[in-house]
Amino acid sequence: MAQLSCEKLSLGYEGHEIVGDLTFSVNAGDYLCIVGENGSGKSTLMKTILGLRAPMGGEIRVGDGLRRNEIGYLPQQTAVQRDFPASVREIVLSGCQGRAGLRPFYSRDEKKLAADNMEKLGLTALSGRCYRDLSGGQQQRVLLARALCATRKLLLLDEPVSGLDPKVTAELYLLIERLNADDGITVIMISHDVSAALRYASHILHIGQRVFFGTRDEYLKSAKGGAAT
Repeated sequence: MAQLSCEKLSLGYEGHEIVGDLTFSVNAGDYLCIVGENGSGKSTLMKTILGLRAPMGGEIRVGDGLRRNEIGYLPQQTAVQRDFPASVREIVLSGCQGRAGLRPFYSRDEKKLAADNMEKLGLTALSGRCYRDLSGGQQQRVLLARALCATRKLLLLDEPVSGLDPKVTAELYLLIERLNADDGITVIMISHDVSAALRYASHILHIGQRVFFGTRDEYLKSAKGGAAT
């Protein structure tokens, strides 16, 4: 059974449809890259999957033991968010809010989970630092650790390497690949970098005037994939 299924999904806002009749599914361990032109509906799709925006039509289902509150999300940052005055540890721990529910404190297990994820992403030495004093690459690793505190199953990443230099971009891509390959976490990532999508993804969803969904090899053989390369 698929972890996530979208059936005949219609997306848009203010009564204007951006994309319609969108059907695809994601299984445990997949690495799906969502590509397409600006304004084609990629971020809208991600927000709809998260329940932050209602679909105009169609259905989104979760399965294979996944619950809606077990999806980790790394959004695009605004300038205000980059200047957030909290410690690295506080931000990573905030990813456990879904687990804590109405409790006004974090449990010992949740604190350990945050510490483990900081160690996994090389952030332990930065745990007491203020988030706004970090580099762009360090901030993205903090947000990735925060997203991991919300899930052991599915990560949604919206342009996670946007604005980063090539060296830091490559390092972050390798971290995400390791989480997928070694930890078995399903990844759904929006990317403008088609070459990186073809290097790391197992599946491609191309949104535009015509929609493609399939494996990386199928994409390469398609008209869209051939044009991209």
